Amino acid sequence: MKFPSEPFKIKVVEPIRRTTREERDRLLREAGYNLFHVPAESVYVDLLTDSGTSAMSDNQWAGLMLGDESYAGSKNYYHLEETVRSIFGYKHVIPTHQGRMAENLLFSTVVKPGMCIPNNIHFDTTRANVEHQGAQALDVVIKEAYDPHCELPFKGNMDLVRLKDTINRVGRHRIPLVMLTITNNSGGGQPVSMDNIRQTRELLSRYHIPLFFDACRFAENCFFIKEREPDYASKSILDIARELFSYGDGCTMSAKKDGLVNIGGFLSLNDDQWAQDTTNMLIMVEGFPTYGGLAGRDLEAMARGLREVLDEDYLSFRVGQVRYLGELLDQADVPILKPIGGHAVYLNAKEFLPHISQDQCPAQSLAVALYREYGIRGVEIGTVMFGKKDAATGRTIHPELEMVRLAIPRRVYTNMQITYVADSIIELYSRRERIHGLALTYEAPVLRHFTARFEQLEERPLVQHAAS
Repeated sequence: MKFPSEPFKIKVVEPIRRTTREERDRLLREAGYNLFHVPAESVYVDLLTDSGTSAMSDNQWAGLMLGDESYAGSKNYYHLEETVRSIFGYKHVIPTHQGRMAENLLFSTVVKPGMCIPNNIHFDTTRANVEHQGAQALDVVIKEAYDPHCELPFKGNMDLVRLKDTINRVGRHRIPLVMLTITNNSGGGQPVSMDNIRQTRELLSRYHIPLFFDACRFAENCFFIKEREPDYASKSILDIARELFSYGDGCTMSAKKDGLVNIGGFLSLNDDQWAQDTTNMLIMVEGFPTYGGLAGRDLEAMARGLREVLDEDYLSFRVGQVRYLGELLDQADVPILKPIGGHAVYLNAKEFLPHISQDQCPAQSLAVALYREYGIRGVEIGTVMFGKKDAATGRTIHPELEMVRLAIPRRVYTNMQITYVADSIIELYSRRERIHGLALTYEAPVLRHFTARFEQLEERPLVQHAAS
């Protein structure tokens, strides 16, 4: 195994506090066994999300000092606009405070009740924003995406046969746009190939349906294209990105991922009328079009981060560090989703905890056990996040994949800390039969995983740790 070497050196450090198992057990009970409710200062290695958790560079921090806080026409907005146009190529650049607001602006403008938005797989906020408009959020990824053992290089691809059948069944007039999520987060951080993107564009052009990208991890997707599609091996990440976005009509972007910032996003598109309508909405709910709910310094950091993320040395380390964790687990026979994705390793909770049924939230149970025993926080991506109630029977319709995502923040943790995570999971796997399920005691009507509460079905200590 090649140990990935950091293409940076550490200038500032932040102390992290170790807690005891007893303290973590108490915090879990107080939090209703929901890791979103656990204070971050009581987490040793925080892999809850890679969104907004990146470490900014010295160049980005320097940019903060050049923030122009003018209400209208900030110079930092024009820097961001120039940067986005040079990479993504779309005419209009509409800043927002994060990606879900970009989704909200787009869908509240163009999506009506009874419509359908196909995607490879919608992530949680995307799905919620579509469904909030009374439309159907339809997943049309290739069937191999649901096989955790299949090692196709591009498991995030759109199923073109199903997409065509969907258009013919639903009707072109009920599909205002099609989305492609790059990389495909809900499917394990799997990339979409350039060939699949091109064919998706060709299919949609025949029906005059716009194609939009959920572009929050676009650079990681482009890195996989360079690595796995022979025609792109000699191309730069920037050139690959420019070609990729040339097949679309717009994108939503959470810059909290591949923008390498702690806050920020944008909507970028070509359609003049849609841009006007979304800008009118933006003014009501976010702010003036040249700041979009952000300070000028945040716009500047975002513009600089979008350039930095294209660096191939950075991307090689970024993807390599995730791969390093996945390979350590795989060598120890810990069940993970394969191939290893770009931003996270996904534990296969069904196989990790085969004795816990999906009705007892095995992925949430695994995430809770990982925090209780070792102070590591991941996130459930399974029944809690994506399960739905059958309207007729009231029974839960379980998703096909039941996973714990270990999302690695960018430029934050050392490889020794990643090794600690691997060793902890391997030890936990050796005692997996002593982990017990959870019962859901409270759920919100939308995005329930953020605020849900649970109770432990049976408590039995795994192993005492003095401090970890």
